[in-house]
Amino acid sequence: MLSHSQEPVRSSAFIWEWTPFCLVTSYFIFSTCIYMVCSEKMIEVLWYVYMLTNTYVSMVTVVEAVLSISVTRESRRRVTKIAAMDFKPGVQPWPTADDQLPILDLIIVAYLPNEKDIIMDRVNYLCTKMLYPIDRIRINCVYNTPVDIQPLETELLELQEIYSQLRVIKVSGSRSKADNLNHFFTLNTGAEIIAIFDADHYPHPHNPRWAAERFMADADVGIVQGRCVVYNSRDSWLTRLIAIEFDKIYAVSHPGRAIMMDFGLFCGSNGYWRAELLKDHKMHGEMLTEDIDSALRAVQKNLKAIHETNAVSYELAPSEFQGFWKQRLRWAQGWAQASIVHMPMVWNKPEQGTRSFTKRFGVFSLLAVREVSYYLITQYTCLVLSFVILNFPKTPVALARMVFFPYPLSVWFFIISVACLFGTLIITWRVRSEFISVWMMVCFSLFYPFYLVVMGMIGLYGHARQVVAYNNWNPTARK
Repeated sequence: MLSHSQEPVRSSAFIWEWTPFCLVTSYFIFSTCIYMVCSEKMIEVLWYVYMLTNTYVSMVTVVEAVLSISVTRESRRRVTKIAAMDFKPGVQPWPTADDQLPILDLIIVAYLPNEKDIIMDRVNYLCTKMLYPIDRIRINCVYNTPVDIQPLETELLELQEIYSQLRVIKVSGSRSKADNLNHFFTLNTGAEIIAIFDADHYPHPHNPRWAAERFMADADVGIVQGRCVVYNSRDSWLTRLIAIEFDKIYAVSHPGRAIMMDFGLFCGSNGYWRAELLKDHKMHGEMLTEDIDSALRAVQKNLKAIHETNAVSYELAPSEFQGFWKQRLRWAQGWAQASIVHMPMVWNKPEQGTRSFTKRFGVFSLLAVREVSYYLITQYTCLVLSFVILNFPKTPVALARMVFFPYPLSVWFFIISVACLFGTLIITWRVRSEFISVWMMVCFSLFYPFYLVVMGMIGLYGHARQVVAYNNWNPTARK
């Protein structure tokens, strides 16, 4: 039985946990009811607003995709050139000699209770599979755990006797990935480049080399972000959707945006930094998603970040909806929090250098438009729901006409949106990973509108959590 002192705490936690759900539920009910009593003219005006916004987002997405083609071609050209030279005896295929490569600290960050079943496998993989001079790379397993986990922790320490390039660092008192990283940044390792990976990643053996060559080729580059690929795409219908989404994000959207909006983004994992920049930058542990915050602070400082699609790393996606929901809720709230903090970047002066109009508009699109898009998607959903309630369609054709073609110009909005989606998916198909099939792309195309609605709901839920200052951290489940 709970004591009298525990009952208020339990009640408070219950209210804190369920208030966001009540807010989002009320939002959908209230919005749908409003549309049911709105005038026909007002409904038409709002419908056009939603369609125009959707058209803008669709067109920006397809332009990013088209711009990414040049990045893909250049990446393939470099792969082909190096592969051809690699077969010639006595020829150095890479631009930089092995003994001239930068010293690299590769960090694998782990929350041990959640990753105890995979950490030994990942450490062994990193120590044996990376094709980078062993005297110029150090593998650092930096972890925290609220309770001792034996014999695993002892076994990790013993691996240091097997692999000379391995360091295992337990961060006492750490409560987050940011704490782990900030502790490592205080160490004087002598490294020139620092790479950050989550514990579920399998970097391609050439991953560090591709990133290092980009730093060697351009002294102004401060960050190299690699491409993340979901390798468990066949585990469930959800992992299939996420795998294609990741191909679209990392191989199409990010490189295209870097060209279109004049800035790249560090994405939290499979990211490389010049060591001194990162040690000065640090991670802000008070932010729910410290990687998003660090990426935006890098943009604010005008640090040059580029996307290297050849630096591939394979990772796990949540195979069950519950794990996906928790992960994306944390991301949504983290983006909302970071957007509030960094939105002034659109109009204020940069800490160093200048900030072009293109970059300012890109930041506005990334932060403001993305956050507002959650409301536009869900408002359109409520609008359609009000149509269905007031005039329930009797046939599938009537439903399609109600959803897509209720007003003049509907056909054109539909054609433009479908054309943009089709164009983006074709370009994504050209750069798809080896884990994506034709059938997966077809299913993704069919389910994508519903997926967007779910993502809109998650975005709203993240905003509601931010309103009530919800700060429980749910680590993503690993297998």
